Amino acid sequence: FDKALDIAEKHLESAMKEAGPLSAYVSVAMIEVAVNQAVDETSHSDVVDMLRDLANQIEADADEEEE
Repeated sequence: FDKALDIAEKHLESAMKEAGPLSAYVSVAMIEVAVNQAVDETSHSDVVDMLRDLANQIEADADEEEE
């Protein structure tokens, strides 16, 4: 999974540079595209589970920063 994250980050950085002032929108659009493609490759329930895990990680990181 770490290798997949490295590849995704590299492509996201490239797309954000290309987008210039629209880079924040490109980031969100890439999330939507990635989710749609992941559903096509796996299943709705697999993607929902992965997104829940990600949301839990984000919330845990936010809680750690608040402490």
